[in-house]
Amino acid sequence: MGTDLQPQGYDIDMARYLAKSMKLKLQLVPVTSANRVPYLQTDKVDLVISSLGKNAEREKVIDFSRAYAPFFLGVFGPKGAELKDAAALSGKSIGVTRGAVEDMVLTSVAPQAAQIKRYEDNNTTLSAYLSGQVQYVATGNLVVAAISRQNADKAPVPSFMLKDSPCFIGLKKNEPALKAKVDTLIEQGIKDGTLNGLSEKWLKAPLPASLGA
Repeated sequence: MGTDLQPQGYDIDMARYLAKSMKLKLQLVPVTSANRVPYLQTDKVDLVISSLGKNAEREKVIDFSRAYAPFFLGVFGPKGAELKDAAALSGKSIGVTRGAVEDMVLTSVAPQAAQIKRYEDNNTTLSAYLSGQVQYVATGNLVVAAISRQNADKAPVPSFMLKDSPCFIGLKKNEPALKAKVDTLIEQGIKDGTLNGLSEKWLKAPLPASLGA
């Protein structure tokens, strides 16, 4: 939410870009991780633009656009103390949310001498980093971008990536014309710099070249 109590963010601006390009009136419908796919299947929404990742299970029930937003899980830490890879975590303390995808990936790549400290939710994990209880934090780039908007001086910077998982727009099955239009507008937005502008604005980083591949 912005100061005007209106929703804001990368996904909101993406929805506005699509609606304006299609000359449609935008109706924003709040969704949760649990109901966003059912809302699509039951015609409560036409598109799901909600940091949606693509996987085999979801592909059985809905269609996906091409990727429109970069999302990755990584290890983040203080500026000037970036690490090259997981091996460099030896002897370092890293905070992570227990049971999250980043916990599983971090556990599989971190050396034995790394001190992984697990917390029960994202807020506690971030608080542990910001208060100096851990030297590094494993989380998503969107989470870190939110910190940088609120407290730029304390925001961690990327050290290395754990998992690349870009975001896609969800569509109902068997709507080829709508999918083609959305894909075309995403491609256009990548080429003309619109999506790079969103990335710089909300993620504080340029759009990666891989998103346009």
